[in-house]
Amino acid sequence: MEIEFKFCIPAGRLKAVEAALKRGAVVRTRLQARYFDTADLRLAADGMVLRLRKEGPRWVQTVKATGDNALHRLEHNVDLGTAGAAPRIDPLRHQGTPVGDRLARLLGEGGGGLLVERQSTDIVRLTRDVRVAGLGGAVVEMALDVGKVVAHAGTPEQRESPVCELELELKRGDVQGLVLLARRWSQQHGLWFSTVSKAERGARLLAAQANVQAVKAEPPRFATPHPDGRGLQQAVVASCLAQMLPNASEIAAGSTDEEQVHQLRIGIRRLRTALRELAGLGADGAFAEAAAEWAPPLADAFRALGAVRDREQVVKLAQPRLREAGGPEFDPLAGDADGDAAHSTPSPGDVVREAAFQNVLVSLIGFTAVASAPSDAATATATAGTGASADEVRRLLRKRLQRLHRQAVRDGKRFESLATDAQHRVRKRLKRLRYLAEFVAPLFEGNDKDGAERYLKALRPAQDALGAFNDEAVALALYREATVRDARAWFAVGWFSARNAAGAKGCRKALGEIEGARRFWKKR
Repeated sequence: MEIEFKFCIPAGRLKAVEAALKRGAVVRTRLQARYFDTADLRLAADGMVLRLRKEGPRWVQTVKATGDNALHRLEHNVDLGTAGAAPRIDPLRHQGTPVGDRLARLLGEGGGGLLVERQSTDIVRLTRDVRVAGLGGAVVEMALDVGKVVAHAGTPEQRESPVCELELELKRGDVQGLVLLARRWSQQHGLWFSTVSKAERGARLLAAQANVQAVKAEPPRFATPHPDGRGLQQAVVASCLAQMLPNASEIAAGSTDEEQVHQLRIGIRRLRTALRELAGLGADGAFAEAAAEWAPPLADAFRALGAVRDREQVVKLAQPRLREAGGPEFDPLAGDADGDAAHSTPSPGDVVREAAFQNVLVSLIGFTAVASAPSDAATATATAGTGASADEVRRLLRKRLQRLHRQAVRDGKRFESLATDAQHRVRKRLKRLRYLAEFVAPLFEGNDKDGAERYLKALRPAQDALGAFNDEAVALALYREATVRDARAWFAVGWFSARNAAGAKGCRKALGEIEGARRFWKKR
């Protein structure tokens, strides 16, 4: 099992990273690799890589596959010696290993004949072993890779992509030593965590794929049907990261895809719910303490990404409706008379590359990795404790779900009399109820297998009503702000103001329907 971090290096920081690495003894190796897959990209679709690489004078065949979380990779290497010509690729070399058996199942009998070379890499690697003081004497291999990925598209034209990245792999010791070193280097050199492998880069080149689809939320995967407190926390955080990391990686690399930004914000909101609602389930309060440290940078990133996305989305939704109502053509996001931008906001990439946000991502990845770290990291696992027992976990979750449910019902009855800020908090609490219910639904399937799904369905009308009401509140504030630059904005201010009372009434009614929803967490 391979445990590593991979960071992209900004072009202007490469010399500094290389100089810092060379403060210790480094080994320089040229790595020339060939990557194989089936014609229908069966391996790539399953998160697997089959590679034949020349490492200096030696040939090594490697198979890799995705593991439990963002840090883990299944890997098996076979040293093929120093043959002059490249050996042929043979999947059977990995037979009898977990990742090799997975490869065999994927390819089927005689699957080696289906493989074709899809891409290659030519990399110069500088490696250095670093011992991290304390923390179980962790030893981390740092590898600076500079070179290129080349896609073989079956035509004379080759497509290339540059590689400039730093990998940190735990060789032995406590995984928290790896986390500490990763945090230090990412902070010092402005690095950002990347989920894109060299094989995936090649696949994108082959497909001439500039953008990838945004990654959406998936339910947590629990190691046991009834996890203890620590197991629940790790599984839920891992689920949030599985949504956040790929989207953050693309955005940090320069993508401005609106759906990726949207899904990253959803992932952050889910994570913030987990940090808040699951904080008391740990053994020693360490999770709650760490959550308090992680929360501010997550909140800052969420707000900054929202400043980019929400304003643009609201205008897209509002403009056609205002036009239909007879309003003047007017862009509230346009600059003033001097042509200056009305608002100076950081780009999504700037937000994601921010040192504080990257620091939190690294720490969270490390938190999810402790349970399945190598055996010599057992000290960290033991000291972390298991937290509340499975029975106590369910008791505490029932209590929290019930509290959020009651708050939603109470808020609904008085929604129209609440101040704007308080109305917005109602929406946030309802989202917390939804996300917490989604996280823990499998733990209560014994009560009613489909109960959670029915309950979540009962929440949707209120979510939709509150979402529409919030969009109009944001639009009202946005157009009111624009009146200082252009009097045409007053039409929108009046139109949205006139709709406020009816919108609030609709929210009250939708929230009132929640009271009768059957609560899946209640004992029968």
